[in-house]
Amino acid sequence: MMNSAVGIGDLAVYIPQPCMPLETLLAYRVNGDAKMERRLRRAVESTGQRSMRYPQIWEDNATLAAQASHQLLNQNPELPLAKLRYIAVGTETSVDLSKPVSAYVEGMLQTAGHPVPDSISTFQVQHACAGGTISIMSVGALLCASAREGESGMVICSDIARYESATTAEITQGAGAVAMLVETNPRLVELDISTQGYCSRDVDDFFRPLGSVTAKVKGGYSVQCYHESLDAAFRDHCARTGESPRKALEETDMFVLHIPFQKMAWIAIHRLLSEHLQLPSEQIETFLNERGFAAATEPAAYVGNIYSGAAYLSLAFYLKDRFDTLGDDIVGKRILLASYGSGNTMSVIRGRVAAGAPGVIRNWNLDTLFTRTCKESFDTYEQWLNAPLEVEDYNRIVKRESDAIPSGSFYLAGIRNDGYREYSFK
Repeated sequence: MMNSAVGIGDLAVYIPQPCMPLETLLAYRVNGDAKMERRLRRAVESTGQRSMRYPQIWEDNATLAAQASHQLLNQNPELPLAKLRYIAVGTETSVDLSKPVSAYVEGMLQTAGHPVPDSISTFQVQHACAGGTISIMSVGALLCASAREGESGMVICSDIARYESATTAEITQGAGAVAMLVETNPRLVELDISTQGYCSRDVDDFFRPLGSVTAKVKGGYSVQCYHESLDAAFRDHCARTGESPRKALEETDMFVLHIPFQKMAWIAIHRLLSEHLQLPSEQIETFLNERGFAAATEPAAYVGNIYSGAAYLSLAFYLKDRFDTLGDDIVGKRILLASYGSGNTMSVIRGRVAAGAPGVIRNWNLDTLFTRTCKESFDTYEQWLNAPLEVEDYNRIVKRESDAIPSGSFYLAGIRNDGYREYSFK
């Protein structure tokens, strides 16, 4: 199937601990305005969301990315970092309008003792929630073009989703990062970068104006754009593989989609399967249950939308569930990955579970992401909503709270008067 043996060798997920259960949020918002209750409860029901994660006061998008990367490198102590050639970050949550998040990550990893070489390329890709996928494809293509064997790249999908408070969009906020090793002859998932299906259009379904910390979204229109671009990109993919849409779907074992909210993935895949397989809803449910699709969507309900990392959070938990169910028989299972970025672009990529996947998945501890203490505090939530703080205020707060920062954490140690961000590792 694959023209180029390139793909994902391993991955690591980092989710910040602070969380906001939606029942708690709804109670607070309704207490402030009783007229909001019906609208907010309808939004929770229609999205399937149950809670959201947001950063600590001393965390930002660069520290989230560094934390996931640090975990990934710790999982792979035998990785020859001298051959690490690329660090790319896919994000729409920049911390600097010039310097990429990946450059900050390089520095933080070196500070933490990882011998990351200077002979690498660091870059950032922005296209709403699709930046991480574009980064993976870019690094994969560059590795395929390299004349040297054994080189690798690291791609981090890291984002913090923020919307206007006291709106229905607020319930789909989230934060987190997924770091992935991209390599030739990958151990986890092989990707066929030669048959990607594309669809891109200039639309205003979602955007964040310069100077705004919150995104603007046209909910219904964005869902429509998602559906239309998914079908168009899937058809383009099938045209490149020479498979009929029916055959491509029937032979897919795992469907991995971008998940801005839990029920969006179910709506989108139902629509695609209904269009091309002509199945009634009950048979579609059976089709998806046989493939364990629920495991791919459940984490998003508790984390929220993590933008560029949403599809790969789904991939991680999907692979873990399939391995728990199938054991070593997971090898060779076919994956269809659809990555959407508002504004907009859609990529549909074919993948296959690689021979080394069982050994990789056995080393994961994904369950700890939800078993660790989830710190719930409306004070810290409102403090985050009020960010960014003035430089003097932030520096005073982080100095006051520095003793509470856990060991093994990257943190924004301070912001200089000229605006430059300085990071540390504890």
